[in-house]
Amino acid sequence: MSTFVFPSRTTTAEIELGSTLQPKFGPDGLIPCITSDHVTNEVLMFSFMNAESLAQTIKTKKATYWSRSRGKLWVKGEESGNTQLVKELLVDCDQDVIQIKVENIGGAACHNGYRSCFYRKLADGAKADEAASLKLEFAARRVFDPATVYKKK
Repeated sequence: MSTFVFPSRTTTAEIELGSTLQPKFGPDGLIPCITSDHVTNEVLMFSFMNAESLAQTIKTKKATYWSRSRGKLWVKGEESGNTQLVKELLVDCDQDVIQIKVENIGGAACHNGYRSCFYRKLADGAKADEAASLKLEFAARRVFDPATVYKKK
């Protein structure tokens, strides 16, 4: 496997106010990534990247993540066809979170068939001290049926 080297982290001032990308990967080698629509700013998904997936995202302009469950790189849309073309890559103030703004080709970002992975919301009347009241309700409609898109191999 290739080694992907990003600039070493330097001073707090350079990290927070400088002009060099110095991502802070966690002890597990991952950095959180928020993906949003480049036009509406709607949050589409949350995932993780490692150095290789971040480098590939920068190189190809196609959103590429690290799948913790599969233990491998994951190019968004490789199975579903719902790809994400990166329009902008941002970092937070201390460069330990990535945000990518994408053109969401195919209309769905979620493997469950929704435009966004955030398709449910906490129902009105929820009370933190009453477990039975903590109900979710759907806030969106499916774009596709995952049973037909992801055929079991």
